[in-house]
Amino acid sequence: MKDAVVLELTGSVSGSEKGRTEFDINRAESKADMKILRWLVLVLGSLPISVSLMAAENSPLIPKSCQSGTPVIGVALPNTTNPYYVAMRQGFIDGAKELGFKVNIQIANDDNEAQLAQVQGFIQQQVCAIALNAVKSGPGAAEAAAAYKSGIPVFTVNVIVSEKDLQNQHAEIVDYVGADNFAGGKQMGEQVLKDYGPDAKLVVGIVTEPNEIPTVERTKGFKSVFANNPNVKFVQEVNGLVKPDVSLQKTTEMLQAHPDINLIWADTGPAAQGALRAVKSLNAKAKVYGFAIADYPIEALYPGAAAQEPYQYAKTTLQQIKDYLDGKEVPKEVLKPLKIITTGKPAPGEVG
Repeated sequence: MKDAVVLELTGSVSGSEKGRTEFDINRAESKADMKILRWLVLVLGSLPISVSLMAAENSPLIPKSCQSGTPVIGVALPNTTNPYYVAMRQGFIDGAKELGFKVNIQIANDDNEAQLAQVQGFIQQQVCAIALNAVKSGPGAAEAAAAYKSGIPVFTVNVIVSEKDLQNQHAEIVDYVGADNFAGGKQMGEQVLKDYGPDAKLVVGIVTEPNEIPTVERTKGFKSVFANNPNVKFVQEVNGLVKPDVSLQKTTEMLQAHPDINLIWADTGPAAQGALRAVKSLNAKAKVYGFAIADYPIEALYPGAAAQEPYQYAKTTLQQIKDYLDGKEVPKEVLKPLKIITTGKPAPGEVG
């Protein structure tokens, strides 16, 4: 593993403590140098530093705890009510055993504040690294920033943390592992055209989660297939909150408001599950295309689905952490292809 160059500081650096910084003001060669060095001391003095800081800008964040025989990785997941996260949790457990890690898995129950508190707990525990599947993309930036500023590297999975919010908080993540969401949505749009034909008249309703980057990308990909197609009309989008019961309610309301809808795009497994229940309860004429419902077979009203593999995403994330600690080059983004299912049902661990 490549050695990290680390500056150990346990409190605030005081500008009055002359001679205790790495900058020797007495050796300044000019007044300009003197001003710059004094400014640096003032800046350092204004920052309360409780953990390791990087002495070199491009050095990896590698806490001392990573030198343990069995480094602890903090894993933050949104919930375990969604089969997606049940599979992902098991992937982290199995992957940790294979790679010599220990995992501390925390479940936020879809609460952003709870997840932030859990990340702060990882910081207090001084974990080696954090694998973050944020509850939401925006708040996830605050969680990643808290760890980054404490000298702990963050590896994100599934939910993309807002890059803009990260920049605003002067923080970085190491990488992202997840589905190629735009491509997955586009593949499903192409499957619709394959099933219906290019001249089919389609009236489409969408069940999504507009506050999460992956779902936004999926729906963008789906819509891109029908750009400039006069035969396809998108009439409404509703927020199913990635929950079957909420998606059932919102889809029911959408179908009642637009009884001419003949196709529903649902960009998560729970959204597809709720939408399909709504179609059946109203005896509507719409078919549901979307991301896969866990362990549910393809049928006439649910003719196609895109499946993710969260179990493998977890194991890939842990491998990325190991490579990073070993000093290897880690790609900033690892996008996994999706499996399109048109017969049978998803295999174990394949969910939407």
